[in-house]
Amino acid sequence: MVRIRLMRVGARNNPRFRIVVADARSRRDGRYLDNLGIYHPTDQPATIKVDRQKVLYWLARGAQPTDTVRHILNRLGIWSEFLQQKGENP
Repeated sequence: MVRIRLMRVGARNNPRFRIVVADARSRRDGRYLDNLGIYHPTDQPATIKVDRQKVLYWLARGAQPTDTVRHILNRLGIWSEFLQQKGENP
């Protein structure tokens, strides 16, 4: 199973995350298939940069986002766009 999840790259007490596509069996900070964007939660306001086309591509191929990533995608409107393309109600 392929997951869209967060990969921590920041220093101690300064979390920074990459939003990546990885095999569900790989480690949190291990090997990944594709880098989709960044998430910096400690910035005011939080910095979120995501490649919309890559995310929609991976979602269409069956990648499952984690709850946190689904919340981020929902804030950006990408999750509801995916559900509309799929033919479901958001």
